[in-house]
Amino acid sequence: MPVTVADFQENINHYLQLASEQDVFIMQDGKIIARLTQPQQDRVSVAKSLFGVLPQKTTWEEAMEERANSL
Repeated sequence: MPVTVADFQENINHYLQLASEQDVFIMQDGKIIARLTQPQQDRVSVAKSLFGVLPQKTTWEEAMEERANSL
């Protein structure tokens, strides 16, 4: 759920409670600057969702180089 910084500041308790159920994206000037996530998030399912993102033939060095170029 995207919210503005001003709205988040005014209703911080509401969004902290909401973050236990879903991700809350805090936006400033139309850009996401922070994300509140569930503390009990199942890390195994999150990791499994990333499998297959990179092609099979990608090497570790290529992945690191691509990451460095994107920063």
